Amino acid sequence: MGMFTDELYFKPQLRVINDAQIKQLHMASLEVLERVGIKLTHPKALELLSGAGARVQNDRVRIPSWMVEDAIRKAPSRIVLGKRTGERTVYLERDKSYFGPSLDCIDYMDPETHKRSRYVSKHVEIAAALCDALPSFDWCMTIGMADDVPPDTADRIVARKVMQFCEKPLVFCCKDSNSVKDIYEMALLLCGGKENFDNAPYIVHYSEPISPLVYYDPAVDKLLFCAEKGIPLINFPAPQACGSSPATFAGTIVQASAESLSGLVMHQLQNPGAPFIYGAFTTIMDMRTSMFSYGANEMSLMTGALAQMAQHYQLPFFGTAGATDAKFCDAQAGAEAAFQCLSAAAIGSGLVHDCSSWMDHGNLVSPEYMVLVNDIVDSVKHYMEGIPITKETLALDIIEKVGPGGHYLQEKHTAEHFRKIKYSSLFERMVYDNWKKQGSRKLEQRLQELTLEKMKHRPAPLSPEIIQELDKMQAAWI
Repeated sequence: MGMFTDELYFKPQLRVINDAQIKQLHMASLEVLERVGIKLTHPKALELLSGAGARVQNDRVRIPSWMVEDAIRKAPSRIVLGKRTGERTVYLERDKSYFGPSLDCIDYMDPETHKRSRYVSKHVEIAAALCDALPSFDWCMTIGMADDVPPDTADRIVARKVMQFCEKPLVFCCKDSNSVKDIYEMALLLCGGKENFDNAPYIVHYSEPISPLVYYDPAVDKLLFCAEKGIPLINFPAPQACGSSPATFAGTIVQASAESLSGLVMHQLQNPGAPFIYGAFTTIMDMRTSMFSYGANEMSLMTGALAQMAQHYQLPFFGTAGATDAKFCDAQAGAEAAFQCLSAAAIGSGLVHDCSSWMDHGNLVSPEYMVLVNDIVDSVKHYMEGIPITKETLALDIIEKVGPGGHYLQEKHTAEHFRKIKYSSLFERMVYDNWKKQGSRKLEQRLQELTLEKMKHRPAPLSPEIIQELDKMQAAWI
């Protein structure tokens, strides 16, 4: 046997809380649900909870700890998502991370003119196709709200367009259970039926309890429908420290965890073993501006702690990174996105959203920002591969062959390994004179050019028969 026989691999890791703190946060979350409980008026959910052992007093439901821990045990520890083609691509398990964009923005920044306007149907198509083109994004969302279609059907029309212009798994938000049903039927059509869907779910529903500790009936309707049909569900509150949650980070994490876990209890009572994704958008109220901050480093800190909680529970997690409070693709936007994405990946934040379009406090979609963050995420993924240690990578033989004073440029070993270095299409490494010869193009110019080129992409078209069936479905919504 040689000196080096096995590959040694270590994934770069970050932890923001330790095991003792995780246990303390868990116990505090259980205490909140037992002592404070949640506000709930949904008749079926009240019946489910009361029948299972919760204490129900009018619209206040207090959930004993054993019910919470029983629901955690019953929920699946992994969920595999697939493209509309059925290909299994996203494996939500342990500390893996998969990056995707955001949802429900209201404005659009044109990459040619840099003018800001309302987000409309044509922008849905542009953003979805661009997400499909960008390889570092593993899944997609309903990125914006179409302002030019009837409000009653806008959620379904946007979902239909994203499905048509992007093959990747889709996370969607919608107004009620009827909309979930219609979007689910479209997903079944595109992926070839329920058997294929159950093998690799193509859609995931995003729903929210309202902080602090409130559920409105339509959200519970959607939660129960998704549990019944096996549609993966994200139960994702958005507590704001100093506003809708305690000013302390630990208090916000405890409330957020209790809010997400309360949904898990209802979900598993409806259908034990149904796919559930835990998480929360934990950030701060900027007390100087009163804004819900998307770029605050405290957001990454608290989200990282919740990601570790999810790993402790062995539940899939919905994380947040790549968002910014900036209004343009400037230094602030790049710095906030890079900090958040590296933090999310190093902790292992599961299904990481907001990585391409949530600018200006969640209001603005910018194709240029999508392209910028795609490159940042590519760098992060490259970094997270770590440094494999093998006989080949230790390169002792080639070091001996080249010897002192030599060089490695013409060696076969170099030709076999240099492509493992990341080469960006956006960030340049030329000397100054060569940069001038090639037009003195600053980052903003290179980003605009690369964005316009990427926007030419279109996914494989759906068949005319599928388009016709989608048209029939859409006509029935009106």
